[in-house]
Amino acid sequence: MTTLKQIPLASMADGGEMALYLHEIQGQNGDGPTVGICAGIHGNERTGTEIVLEIARRYAEGRFRGRLLLLPVADPPAFAANRRHAPVDDLNLNRLFPGDGRGWFSDHLAEVITSEFLERVDVLLDLHSGGDRPTVDYVYIRNAEELSRAFGSRVLYRQTEGKEGTIFSGTSVGVAEKRGIPAVTVELGGGLVDQRPYVARGVRGIANILAKLGMTEEVPAPPPEQIVVASIVTLRPRMGGFLETEAPPLGETIEEGAVLGRVVSPYTFEELEVVLNPVPKGIMILSHLTRNVVEPGDYGYMVGEPISE
Repeated sequence: MTTLKQIPLASMADGGEMALYLHEIQGQNGDGPTVGICAGIHGNERTGTEIVLEIARRYAEGRFRGRLLLLPVADPPAFAANRRHAPVDDLNLNRLFPGDGRGWFSDHLAEVITSEFLERVDVLLDLHSGGDRPTVDYVYIRNAEELSRAFGSRVLYRQTEGKEGTIFSGTSVGVAEKRGIPAVTVELGGGLVDQRPYVARGVRGIANILAKLGMTEEVPAPPPEQIVVASIVTLRPRMGGFLETEAPPLGETIEEGAVLGRVVSPYTFEELEVVLNPVPKGIMILSHLTRNVVEPGDYGYMVGEPISE
């Protein structure tokens, strides 16, 4: 049985009404955990929303144990504008949890998501992707390593303590961790390419997590050979223009000093910059798959540094 709850947020200055939409699917095969799946915390990361749509269709008849709570679009105004942040205040929603009803619109939005969604689930799956141009592929290892591995991505990110350890402060996953519930953050898809292969992988990954949790009769598939990285270097071009990529596919290795991409002027056709990989035996995490227009400081590439485990 599926129910849809509309949660009013605010009346906007243009007269429109803003709301969240929360789908609840009750399993028919017995008791089990409540798994929350959210997407669209960043409005230009649409692949996760497509994955949630397909999950809703796959499990609509409730042939599983427990319950699914689905939040397909966590930041509606950002999603509508195809922007990372809501235009009304340009704040990063995923740095504002658990929220503040007395603050900006996005602070209030975070508070509602916390009370209506994050505090009602036993397991959290948080779906992210690249934006319109770069494509990304990895899964964080936080407090639920078996579930993170079960998703089936080839690359896992186990953050080392230190400066990067603060990255989950103010995030939805940070709320889950404070509650002591398992949380998995997935980064999959994006770019101006066909998203259907990424969506299919996302659905398979979530189905495998549900099987791992004992919510379905499926036998969990063993994960592929996986690479764990302890740090990720983000490389941003200093020049704007066409970025022509030469990087290998995501998840593949790249030697230190190898060319990742070249920035070429669309006006003079001059090569303005060569982006090189600074990581020894690096692993591709984020890349451009097509020739894209970039501004100085845009996301260019992300390269992980693998560790032995």
